[in-house]
Amino acid sequence: MPDIAFLNGAFLPLAEARVSVEDRGFLFGDGVYEVVRTYGATPFLLDRHLERLERSLAEVRIAPDWGRADLEGWIAVAVERAGYPEAKIYIQVTRGAAPRDHKFPDVPVTTLVTVTPIAPLPAPMQEAGVAVISVPDLRWGRCDVKSLQLLPNVLARQEAAEAGAFEALLTGPDGVVNEGAGSNLFIVSGGALVTPALGPRILAGVSRAYVLDLARKMGLATQERDLSLAEVYDADEVLLSGTTIEVVGVVHVDGRTVGDGRPGPVTRRLAGAFRPQGSKVS
Repeated sequence: MPDIAFLNGAFLPLAEARVSVEDRGFLFGDGVYEVVRTYGATPFLLDRHLERLERSLAEVRIAPDWGRADLEGWIAVAVERAGYPEAKIYIQVTRGAAPRDHKFPDVPVTTLVTVTPIAPLPAPMQEAGVAVISVPDLRWGRCDVKSLQLLPNVLARQEAAEAGAFEALLTGPDGVVNEGAGSNLFIVSGGALVTPALGPRILAGVSRAYVLDLARKMGLATQERDLSLAEVYDADEVLLSGTTIEVVGVVHVDGRTVGDGRPGPVTRRLAGAFRPQGSKVS
């Protein structure tokens, strides 16, 4: 099964896809992206992802010459050609290729869709939970836009990797934890599932919203509000959500043990309910 790319109107093997060195995504990080996964070769929560993509494009004033139906068609063909039952669909739109100048050029946008295989987190990791560290949040002021400007996230993730941790929690100077470098954060405290409220410092995670939906259907109380690092340390449970990680329990934060050191009951229920009915857990 091949890794597939759709680039500016053409389908081709991913290894053959090329963009100009003058593409503004390369020069300026001037673009936005989305990541969607499939279960049984069907894109999961695609409408929500494309709604967020459209919002990101509007916020940075990129106007593609195609519509949602066009993009949905390209995704469907790419997924079919790749043939992976579980895949990661990456969508990136930049302001296009033009001589380097900060002001907007009058050129066609660059549109890229790739389809590559994805595997769930290893079962032992899901069962045992993961460790995270807190790091200063150095990102720009519009984290609600899913932009290509990911250098602070890269540095945070590398710091976590060097510390033997799974994720980095991005924390403001006021001690408020915003989210993970590549995930949304939840805690369980006082019987409620709590997650940071949406705003310019938080990405409106598609999986975040889905987890909140699941929790409410289960009859769990939910809260969306600021979370301090001290609250995370003292939480009964800590968990992360994301398109590629689904739901995973956190058992150590900055070396401190969460709860009894195992993913808690709320985490396990949400993780068990996350996948669409009938999909297999590898």
